[in-house]
Amino acid sequence: MPTLHDFHRPLGSTGLLVSPLGLGTVKLGRNQGVKYPAGFRIPDDGEAARLLDLARELGINLIDTAPAYGSSEERLGQLLQGQRDQWVIASKVGEEFANGQSRFDFSAAHTRYSVERSLTRLRTDHIELVLVHSDGNDLAILENSEVYPTLAELKREGKILAYGFSGKTVAGGLLALRDGDCAMVTFNLAERREEPVIEYATAHAKGILIKKALASGHALDLKSDDDPVRRSFELIFGHTGISSAIIGTIDSQHLRENVAHTVAALNNKPDARAS
Repeated sequence: MPTLHDFHRPLGSTGLLVSPLGLGTVKLGRNQGVKYPAGFRIPDDGEAARLLDLARELGINLIDTAPAYGSSEERLGQLLQGQRDQWVIASKVGEEFANGQSRFDFSAAHTRYSVERSLTRLRTDHIELVLVHSDGNDLAILENSEVYPTLAELKREGKILAYGFSGKTVAGGLLALRDGDCAMVTFNLAERREEPVIEYATAHAKGILIKKALASGHALDLKSDDDPVRRSFELIFGHTGISSAIIGTIDSQHLRENVAHTVAALNNKPDARAS
């Protein structure tokens, strides 16, 4: 069975090494207001534990979560007991989700409160990466709120090791990378507008995480003679500057297939293996 153990790579200049696929965990804690093509049942603790064990066996060491992902952080805090040092955790600040609605707060007080709450929920004394969960007003958040300076303070305090921005615009991504360590961007077969952010990150040794790599599951709807999942990973890992793509599956077979496609794509690149 192919694994990703030989392909871990730097997350920009953070000093963190991450697997080229990360496990997104919104489906561990929330099934309302999500953009997947079909509904799903949140897995129970046994199913979630087996999924995490499989991910680790396949060479995945990066987990993506957020306060807006329902009970995801709290469940991970319990499920990762005894293996915390084997995982790189990325969480977020800015978005809260309750009663089927999102609200956003980028103030200094809420940013610090959110990170402290995430530390408690995750049962850890640090989080490797914290991203700002943008509401789409990327430049306004970065230029007019206190979220980035507060994350910089939390980094100096050792409560987070790196910080960055999960945005929706090229201008926001570029500005976020000027002072931050990492950007999370949308990049897939149907959506490539944020590619300049990837190129900037590559040139400046910044980290890049890909969200919606399979268009939230809609990649399978693309009409083509080729396998759209395979083509998706070939597109993504054709970029040397991409650190990892976040895949939000709770299906073990899909996870295995995604890893196999990623290994195949990376094996076709002479510079794919981490040094």
